[in-house]
Amino acid sequence: MIREQEQQTASGLLMLGVFLVLILAAVAGLVRAARGDDGFVAVVCLVVIVASILGLAGLFTIAPNEGRVLQLFGAYRGTGKDEGLRWANPFYTKKRISLRVRNFESAHLKVNDTDGNPIEIAAIVVWKVVDTAEAVFEVDDYEHYVKVQSEAAVRNLATHYPYDAHVEGHLSLRGSTDEVAKRLRHEIQDRLAKAGVEVIEARISHLAYAPEIAAAMLRRQQAGAIIAARQKIVEGAVGMVEMALDLLSKSERVKLDEERKAAMVSNLLVVLCADREAQPVVNTGTLYQ
Repeated sequence: MIREQEQQTASGLLMLGVFLVLILAAVAGLVRAARGDDGFVAVVCLVVIVASILGLAGLFTIAPNEGRVLQLFGAYRGTGKDEGLRWANPFYTKKRISLRVRNFESAHLKVNDTDGNPIEIAAIVVWKVVDTAEAVFEVDDYEHYVKVQSEAAVRNLATHYPYDAHVEGHLSLRGSTDEVAKRLRHEIQDRLAKAGVEVIEARISHLAYAPEIAAAMLRRQQAGAIIAARQKIVEGAVGMVEMALDLLSKSERVKLDEERKAAMVSNLLVVLCADREAQPVVNTGTLYQ
């Protein structure tokens, strides 16, 4: 694999001054040679002018957080990173590579989760180039490569997790966002390492059931929420009944036999667990009628 090598480049302002001085001096010498009919000096002055103009072609600029990949007749010679006006061999080709942090959002992908349910998923990936040589020479188009491999990683991730965890403690796409984000970033980084790219962050930006099953899964979620709420209500009601019986037994104001306790438990559970407010009924008979 081709690794990045930083190439030191000359100061562009210094080289610009040198070439301008050479051109002015050569023009002045050419004028004198023409007056003195000195052909050899004239030829030398012309060569200096042409060489200086060619040397000016080696000037280029490097912006902050930017690199220039330098090649000589196809051979990699290094990467210039010193910002400002710089100068290098005019025969070098100088490919501009941005080192800034970039991000993109993948398309909404339709895949099946680990339970086989069709879902729609998309992710935002934050990345930057850290090795310009790998980005240019190891892949054909590193920007397109980042997008394609990121979407492939998102598809693969979705097949390893369920949309919702139906067992407490299990990971899911919706309920375990931090763990899923770490797994997604790690998987994308593994795919993009050969392209000289560092993945800074990757997170799911869109997650939903596919339209054809969205209504059914919504009813399933609602049923699960109702069951969970009922469970909490029953647990609370049982605790309140136990507390009431315990307080009555400690106060010794009312002595209840097993049948009366059963009736009291039944009434309290009906009152505490009912969806609507209980309607009081006045008993005009005995406790057993």
